Amino acid sequence: MADEEYLVEMKGIVKRFPNVVANDDASFTLRRGEVHALLGENGAGKTTLMNILYGIYKADAGEIKVNGRKVDIRSPRDAIKLGIGMVHQQFKLIPVHTVAENVILGLREAGFVLNSRKINQELSQMISSYGWKISPEAKVWQLSAGEKQQVEILKALYRKAQIIILDEPTSVLTPQETAILFQTLRKMASEGLGIVLITHKLEEVMAVSDRVTVMCGGKTMATKLTKETNIEELVNLMIGRPLAKVQTKRVLTKNKPLLEVSNLFVLNDKGLEAVRDVSFKLYEGEILGLAGVSGNGQQELLEAIAGLRKIVSGKVFLNSVDITNRHPSEIIKAGIGYIPAEALRYSAPEMTVAENILLKAYRLKEYFNGLLINWKNVEKNAQQLVKEFNIVTPSINNKAGNLSGGNIQRLVLARELGTIPHLKIILAAYPTRGLDIASTEFIHRELVRKSEQGVAVLLVSEELEELLSLSDRIMVMYRGEIVGVFEKGQYDVEDIGLMMTGIRKKEVSV
Repeated sequence: MADEEYLVEMKGIVKRFPNVVANDDASFTLRRGEVHALLGENGAGKTTLMNILYGIYKADAGEIKVNGRKVDIRSPRDAIKLGIGMVHQQFKLIPVHTVAENVILGLREAGFVLNSRKINQELSQMISSYGWKISPEAKVWQLSAGEKQQVEILKALYRKAQIIILDEPTSVLTPQETAILFQTLRKMASEGLGIVLITHKLEEVMAVSDRVTVMCGGKTMATKLTKETNIEELVNLMIGRPLAKVQTKRVLTKNKPLLEVSNLFVLNDKGLEAVRDVSFKLYEGEILGLAGVSGNGQQELLEAIAGLRKIVSGKVFLNSVDITNRHPSEIIKAGIGYIPAEALRYSAPEMTVAENILLKAYRLKEYFNGLLINWKNVEKNAQQLVKEFNIVTPSINNKAGNLSGGNIQRLVLARELGTIPHLKIILAAYPTRGLDIASTEFIHRELVRKSEQGVAVLLVSEELEELLSLSDRIMVMYRGEIVGVFEKGQYDVEDIGLMMTGIRKKEVSV
């Protein structure tokens, strides 16, 4: 195919960082009017490749052509001039500014004296053409995650971008917001734009893309027409084997609750009510899913149960024993493990892998005699857990901060599941967020394995597929309240999605 038929052509791209080759002779093409999915595990090199196209990184080798012309992209400013826009996974918006102010920020063409009326009219027309509901005059802090993403897309479109890169765009969206985004991507493609969708979600690839490029280990494995491939083939290209289906043989019996939460009220970091009159029961061996858009009190709820956040009022009982506002060390000793949403924050990056694994177990007689730490036992246990949880590290003496995000998550998982004696409950906050399919599969398998051993799991996730496949029940949380509960076999994705956005509510009995 001739070069001029491509909006973008990248050949032989090499990018090295200390101790890692992120892109190794990688290639990628983008046609006008297509949605092209860039698929791969964490660390496959897909985001690095697109960061090179957007000018955030400079390639060590290789060439880039835009509209058939060889280009040298040294910065995002160069990329924007070439008609390239990028919507990052973490939005780059100023919450206290309006939509319009965020869109024109840094845009020289807007002039020294802004014509706000003209800008608002232009933006209103663009917003209307895509069927969005946001106002150019709305403050960004007032918007939902999906609406903030629309602002990011507006920034690119207002700068006349013809090539738009979206990095894991559905990671913070509800099912309804995801559907709106996909409609937007198809409309932009129909208008002749080229869309790059960086993702590790196979269902998204099949639902919205025209072509898919699979990367693994920094290399381009294959580029396929989406209609001529399937999930099984893509999985094999990504990880070199079929994906194992996580299944459980356990039979759940609801006798006496293991954990009982009663009329809980908890504040967030700003002193505002984050958890509002929440009550539920969690049974032995049960996986109880907690659905909701991030920021609706799920994290504060788990932190309160784990003893990391003060409970204003209400009670938490473990095996009928009141553990409300107990010290975290007492909670751990009682048998409650906590997998946090931000694994890096709850690890010690400057400490070694072995030391991180020891963080919750150093008081145990196995490792501590009251005066000295038994490092021989620490190292033996660390070696065993590194192997068991498949933590990729050159040594247990390697600093945790040198690990990839997925391996830090596995490290925290090893600490929470492998060192707490008499583990009874796992509080899991977004345990697979941002992880590739192999790491996700591993974590799912571990949670199910623990549940089969009688451990109860409270699983917080924004991924409905994850909750639907693992949970025995699903609770929906919105603005700090439980607004719906679904039993296994009675799940309704549409209802759950509407409850996540506060549109629908039903009688709650948990």
